[in-house]
Amino acid sequence: MTSSKNDFTQGSVWRNILRLTLPMTAAQLIQLLYSIVDRIYIGHLPEASSLALTGLGLTFPILTIITAFTNLFGMGGAPLCSIARGKGDIRRAEQIMGNTLTLLLGAGVVLTVACLIFRRPILYLFGASDATYPYADQYLSIYLLGTIFVMLGLGMNGFINAQGFGREGMLTILLGAVVNILLDPLFIFVFRMGVQGAALATILSQMLSALWVMRFLTGKKAILQLHVRNMRLKLRLVWEIISLGTAGFIMAVTNSLCQIACNAMLYAYGGDLYVGVMTVLNSVRELFSMPLTGLTNGAQPVMGYNYGAGQNGRVKQGIRFTTVLGVGYSALAWLVIMLFPEPFIRIFSSNPDLIAAGSSALKIFFFGYFMMSLMTAGQSTFIALGKSSYAVFFSLLRKAIIVVPLTLLLPRIGGLGVNGVFLAEPISNFIGGSASFITMLLVVWRKLDDRETKQKA
Repeated sequence: MTSSKNDFTQGSVWRNILRLTLPMTAAQLIQLLYSIVDRIYIGHLPEASSLALTGLGLTFPILTIITAFTNLFGMGGAPLCSIARGKGDIRRAEQIMGNTLTLLLGAGVVLTVACLIFRRPILYLFGASDATYPYADQYLSIYLLGTIFVMLGLGMNGFINAQGFGREGMLTILLGAVVNILLDPLFIFVFRMGVQGAALATILSQMLSALWVMRFLTGKKAILQLHVRNMRLKLRLVWEIISLGTAGFIMAVTNSLCQIACNAMLYAYGGDLYVGVMTVLNSVRELFSMPLTGLTNGAQPVMGYNYGAGQNGRVKQGIRFTTVLGVGYSALAWLVIMLFPEPFIRIFSSNPDLIAAGSSALKIFFFGYFMMSLMTAGQSTFIALGKSSYAVFFSLLRKAIIVVPLTLLLPRIGGLGVNGVFLAEPISNFIGGSASFITMLLVVWRKLDDRETKQKA
């Protein structure tokens, strides 16, 4: 096969984006089911459901760190692969893919060993109490055994999407999610394994997803194929992959820092109940952020390919389309949450105290949610075009520079308490979203205009 297949310089830009976005959004929804279904079942356990849900929430920072390293290599390699394919450099594209696989495998082994050894002090550092630690430990001890499968499935699936196979990328996630949904109630309730059953169901399903990805990328249908000869690390490629993937890495790491800070402050001002509330809020946010993530992930291969091919006008069309659609969707999502907060909390818990506290917190946490779409539009454009330094800066700005300090400061001001923790998120969306999008217009859009002018001349 040649690089002429799935040529994103042909046809309507928005149709190319939607052709990838729709299956990738479905894939994001399905991917969300991995963790969401676990939380739903655990949140409705007959005994100690709130403590079990809180314990599961305490593992999020560690799971997010695993995601961070997956992003470092997967989100670094896939856009570079799209740009190389747009230039017609198939050899370089396949070398990038092979090097990414090696990096994911190595990181997976190191993370598994390190997290298993230090999980107890880490969980207590992240806000565990003697009541919630056993649940967190039971889940994490099993989940960590599937770290390599998690990293391969998520990290290498981006190379399927980068080649324009959005449907096959969706099937990667669908396979694992269906298995997870079927195994969860079996292990949790029938075999009475509780949170351990949820973790076991998750790693088995992720193993199947990883095997599917590897089978596709080594098969004849793929435009770019995995070969052992390309797995030997090349320092220059490794540097390029890590440089571009640093933005996704920092986004995930700073998310982990925010979760740690939030759990600590919520435990201090509200106890285990409010740590459980934050677990639910993060779950609802993941649910509503999923279409935005699908949209930006679908746009990145199209914009990166056209940028590599010198089609600057089409890149601008892609930016414009994703921004308008993203803002419209997030504004509608904000309205729905403001009007009907309680049903979203009930999905994850039947505890009356948690429902009452969570419904109030949800309105604060999601205030001005539409500004989040401006952040994702700017970030995804920077990543798609290989401008990693800007993406890294705005990842740090929103989470490390704005959210974490505000999370530690606001609860102490004017008796805000736990509400101060929830306020940090919307403030960061307004400041970070505005700064990211305006900078993208000043830097990227202006450069695209200059390139168009030179081509016409």
